[in-house]
Amino acid sequence: MFLRFFKSTFLFLLITVTACGNTTTEKTPDKDPAEKTPSEAPAIVTGAERLSAYLPLLKGKNVGVIGNQTSVISTEKGRVHLIDTLLALDVQVKKAFAPEHGFRGTADAGEVVKDGKDPKTELPVLSLYGSNKKPSAEQLKGLDILIFDIQDVGARFYTYISTLHYVMEAAAENDIPILVLDRPNPNGHYIDGPILEPDHKSFVGMHTVPVVHGLTMGEYAQMINGEKWLENGIQADLRVIKMENYDHGTQYDLPVKPSPNLPNAQAINLYPSLCFFEGTNVNAGRGTSKQFQVFGSPFLPEDKYSFSYTPQSNEGAKSPKHLGEKCFGKDLSNHPKLDKLSLEWLISAYKNTDDQKEFFNSFFTKLAGSNKLQKQIEAGMSAEEIRQSWQSGLEEFAIVREKYLLYE
Repeated sequence: MFLRFFKSTFLFLLITVTACGNTTTEKTPDKDPAEKTPSEAPAIVTGAERLSAYLPLLKGKNVGVIGNQTSVISTEKGRVHLIDTLLALDVQVKKAFAPEHGFRGTADAGEVVKDGKDPKTELPVLSLYGSNKKPSAEQLKGLDILIFDIQDVGARFYTYISTLHYVMEAAAENDIPILVLDRPNPNGHYIDGPILEPDHKSFVGMHTVPVVHGLTMGEYAQMINGEKWLENGIQADLRVIKMENYDHGTQYDLPVKPSPNLPNAQAINLYPSLCFFEGTNVNAGRGTSKQFQVFGSPFLPEDKYSFSYTPQSNEGAKSPKHLGEKCFGKDLSNHPKLDKLSLEWLISAYKNTDDQKEFFNSFFTKLAGSNKLQKQIEAGMSAEEIRQSWQSGLEEFAIVREKYLLYE
């Protein structure tokens, strides 16, 4: 009796919170969004929160969920994980799949994630960042439908879109439909950066898109399908559960950090620009409390870089670059919000490093998606000259992107 009461109460709370996203009404003209105050803007309703839009699709189905710590639903009682929500509503969730950083989001970048069990629900958790990045037919056995619900940050080298690709491919190969529960892109207000070249495809860059693609996860899934990027041009049986009250100009601060080294909105905004340092001898704040908000290196001159810090082992960075060494660099934690990639910090660090031959490593080309950017910096080109070389590619991408937009 108590369990029945709990489930009924839980469902009532969730439907109460998400009801605004469950009906379609004609939009009335709005004033310029730039003139809105935050209190005037209606709350975003994520795809996961629009329960009535997808619960009927799960009835009588064995469900697999690809998610992590960001897969949450906001209720009057606080944030509830999607899996806890579905189980409380008698949805037959059979398996969970974990991307980079793990199901609860605590593993280091690049750290192998092992299969295991979710300690709260006892569900088996199968790794998509260990021996295989694509779900196998055996892992998908017995499942009737897949749900993908992971918060993205809108950068090509953020690996959750690569996981999305492989999940869609496996779903298509095994005739399993897939639902993508859409979430805002905090860097969805612009597109920028070099376009990936196919010769430099890797898990940190699988598709011919710019570094900042300006798409939500649902829109990106539609592009993967529409452009036939899956193996042999196959297409997934895809359905996107759209958000309510969202457009690409909407400011969105994530309620849960998407990975251990992106702790806040400032880090997420700077990430597309500072992540290039991961392919150099410069530390991008890993091993500090200001990940992707500072950068520094023992090889930068103290007279030109007065800010300093010493990386230490911490959650998400057990062995950060230059562990225990004093690094000189810049603190960008109060820098104004960017609406384009910044190359100035990267170029300046290269020019001022002790030994320029040791500045770049092989990972840089994977991050850039091309070997051109490194050559341009080494040749002494300015940030503006480099940016100009991207423009034709960005214009072509913008035309393709337009076909898959779900929001203004």
